[in-house]
Amino acid sequence: MQIEKLDLRKTKNMRDMGGYPAEGGKKIKCGKLVRCGRLSKLPPETVEALEKMDIRNIIDMRTNREIAEHPPTILKGAAYHYIILPATAQPELTTSRHMSTEMYVQSKRVKRDFGTPENYMREMYRFIAFNPECQKKLKAVLDIIINAEGCTVFHCNSGTDRTGIVAMLLESVLGVDRQLIVEDYMASKTFQRRRRYWQKFGLFFSPIRLRFKRLLYAQMLPKPQYIIDLMDEIEAQYGSVTEYVKNALGVTEEQIKILKDKYLE
Repeated sequence: MQIEKLDLRKTKNMRDMGGYPAEGGKKIKCGKLVRCGRLSKLPPETVEALEKMDIRNIIDMRTNREIAEHPPTILKGAAYHYIILPATAQPELTTSRHMSTEMYVQSKRVKRDFGTPENYMREMYRFIAFNPECQKKLKAVLDIIINAEGCTVFHCNSGTDRTGIVAMLLESVLGVDRQLIVEDYMASKTFQRRRRYWQKFGLFFSPIRLRFKRLLYAQMLPKPQYIIDLMDEIEAQYGSVTEYVKNALGVTEEQIKILKDKYLE
């Protein structure tokens, strides 16, 4: 199917998950689950459009530093939930006051500990999925969505990694085909192509070492193998993503039924 970006000025990587085919010939309801990047410095026309979408819950998974650098634009009628998930395999990198310095130090460790920046990104995904503290936060995100009414928006900074993992969990439980889950994940690359071009252009001329640039490039660009490898590992350990959601995150059968009843049609 064609995955469409919501065309609202100054929003990043925003899309309604409605219409995605799900289990039993059903599909995800439109206007209920929206994923995106940060919602900051939104112009009045975008705020007006979003407020008409009956958004009642906004789940912000960014770190405190990310929020401080790009404070959210407040929408009327929406409850804000701040549930911090790490943006790197080493959580202190996104909570330190000296993030760029620590990122540089960490970039020197990539070859030693992970081999490649891509392996580093895979470890970041594994950390979010399997670290006990992160699992508690993923459960908190799902609890809000299960109990929500109206439209729920969930996002991180770019709407790719942390948001992509949560979207994968939701889509898997709702019975979305694995191929479409990967296509939805990779749509983040398509929707941010122009922005990433200019970011890479700036990095190319930036006076920083190549290994640091390679780490930043890896964090900028989603690759299908990141989410595929994570799903493969979850399935190897738990049998399925749904069983992971039940046994690792503690979501009950009753909650899963509520989720399906609420978001499928």
